[in-house]
Amino acid sequence: MGQKIKLSVLDQSPVRAGGTASQAIKETIELARLADRLGYTRYWVSEHHNITSLAGSAPEVLIAHLAGETKHIRLGSGGIMLPNHSSLKVAENFRMLETLFPGRIDLGLGRAPGGDRITSSLLNPSNTFSEQDFIQQIVDLQGFLTDSSDPASVQAHIRAIPIADTVPHLWMLTSSGHSGLVAAHFGMALSFAQFINPVGGPQAVKAYRESFRPSDQFAQPYATVGIFVLCADTEKKARELQAVMDWRFLSIEKGIRSGLSTYDEVKNIQYTQAELSRIQFNRARMIAGTPEQVKQQIEQLAMDYEVDEIVAATITYDFADRIRSYELLAEAFELTPYVEKAECFSS
Repeated sequence: MGQKIKLSVLDQSPVRAGGTASQAIKETIELARLADRLGYTRYWVSEHHNITSLAGSAPEVLIAHLAGETKHIRLGSGGIMLPNHSSLKVAENFRMLETLFPGRIDLGLGRAPGGDRITSSLLNPSNTFSEQDFIQQIVDLQGFLTDSSDPASVQAHIRAIPIADTVPHLWMLTSSGHSGLVAAHFGMALSFAQFINPVGGPQAVKAYRESFRPSDQFAQPYATVGIFVLCADTEKKARELQAVMDWRFLSIEKGIRSGLSTYDEVKNIQYTQAELSRIQFNRARMIAGTPEQVKQQIEQLAMDYEVDEIVAATITYDFADRIRSYELLAEAFELTPYVEKAECFSS
């Protein structure tokens, strides 16, 4: 590390308790516009299935709309769960996005189901959930995106349409060390999901760097780390937002996937000792506090991982709190706002 820290956004389009998916997607659109204006580097949307508390099931569709609503921020998938799909169709989707918005598209890949295995098998009946098939999908995907496959391969005879002048940046998303090594082998960028797994991240990123093979897209390894961030004007407010996330994590672990609750609904819950231990563990998946506190924690996180970019995921019951968190974060790191240039007319 050594450069100024860049900030990006991961948006899972959360649906609050009593809210609707339509409302969640509208909030995603508004948040993307804000991130674009505030100077965030990239805006990623996720792929989840059969989870009613998250509205983002089709990143490629949402990216197209968000790119049209923004001016300069990079848009991408965080991520496309590749085993759920045909490599050819993913290549065509993202070539179309790259044709529409050249130089602004990230294709982040994951191998998790994005939900449950039954749903995943319905999305792609040929999905075997095997490591070998996943690796072959990446080989095929790169071939379709670059038109540079071995002459004996199927990609030499079948082209992903449209033929784009540029290629979306390829990323691997991981919450373990193994996928980081896959990213290194294929010369992809890496994003470690500390918001999923708070253990072993710096070591996984280090192993990725040491094993990295240069590619046409990335001559050097490039890594980011994603984490939940709750930034508020006061420490009291930040702790209230954190308490809601504490309950959300426990609920998910118990198989409860209802929408996000309010602070008033969770503030008087009495936790067992086992639950308190899980809360302590899960708090390593998030950063919460005032702008000064959050900045200090993010800077330490960046140092631990030796990265210059942090991807912040923020989930709150009130959308205003979510907006405010990203505003305060941008101010704390002195991001350069995007200012629309006024057109000049000569008389």
